[in-house]
Amino acid sequence: MKHLNTQPNFGTPGLRYRHAYTPGDEFYELLIQGHAGLSDEASEQMNARLVLLLANHIGDLRVLREAVAAARPQPPAAQSEETPR
Repeated sequence: MKHLNTQPNFGTPGLRYRHAYTPGDEFYELLIQGHAGLSDEASEQMNARLVLLLANHIGDLRVLREAVAAARPQPPAAQSEETPR
């Protein structure tokens, strides 16, 4: 992956955080709150809209191709080859 940033990259420009994981936790809480009270169907629709909005914001098809490939589940054989025991 040459274009997709897979390193932690959450935060607000100009703000410093006491713990590196804090902005990621804040986003997770925001996401959970966004789903609060929604039916399963409405929650799935929200996820779909969120993906499209964020993909539009990114805009770079190279990055989006890499993101889709990285998010796609790997077949069990590929997982066992990549995961040392």
